[in-house]
Amino acid sequence: MTRHIERQIEQLKEKILRVGTLVEEAISKSITALINRDSHLAQRVMASDEEIDRMEVEVEEECLKILALYQPVAADLRFVVAALKINNDLERMGDLAKNIAKRVAQLAAGEPCELPPEIRLMAMQAQEMVKQCLDAVINADPSLARQVREEDDAVDAARQQIRKKVLQGIKEHPENVETLLRINSVSKHIERIADMATNVAEDVIYMVEGDIVRHRTGD
Repeated sequence: MTRHIERQIEQLKEKILRVGTLVEEAISKSITALINRDSHLAQRVMASDEEIDRMEVEVEEECLKILALYQPVAADLRFVVAALKINNDLERMGDLAKNIAKRVAQLAAGEPCELPPEIRLMAMQAQEMVKQCLDAVINADPSLARQVREEDDAVDAARQQIRKKVLQGIKEHPENVETLLRINSVSKHIERIADMATNVAEDVIYMVEGDIVRHRTGD
C-alpha cells in the first residue's frame, strides 16, 4: 500500500509540474505579446488555455482518486489537499494569461500606445514569483515560499502607480480612454497572477509544515 501511494503521489507531482510549465509559458508569452504588440502570439496564448483546462481536470481527478483509494494521512494527506488548491490556482493563472492576451489583441488593433514602464517591471516581478512558487512546490521549500509572499507587496505597489497614471491619462487625454482602460485591465490581471503565486506559496507552507498562514502577515 505504501509503495502504491508513493507511486501515485509521484505521478501527481509530475502532472502538477506539467500544468505549472504550461501556465508559466502562457504568462511569459502573454507578456511578450503585450510588449511587442503581437496579436498572433496573443491568439496562441488564448488557444493554449484549453490544454491547461484539460490538465487541471486530470490533476483534480488524480487527487480525488488518491483520497478515495488510499485514504492518505499526515504528510501525504497534506500534499494531496495542497495539490488540489495549487492546481486550482494554476488554472486561474492560465485564465489570467488568456485575459491579458485578449487585451493585447485589442491594443494591437488600435493606435500605437506607450506602456507605462511600471507595467514591464511588475510583469517581470510577477513572472519571477510564479517561477519561484513552482520551484517551492517541486522542492517542498517553505523558505522560498515565504520569499514569494514577501515579494507580493512590490507588485501591488506597481499596480497602484499604474492605476494613478491611467486615471491621470484619462483626465488629460479622454480620447484615449479605451486604450488606457485596457492597460489598466492588463495591470490588474498581472497583479492577480502575483496573488495566485502567493496562494501557491502559502499552500506549500501548509504542505510541508502543516501551518495555515493565509491572511497572516509576518510569517
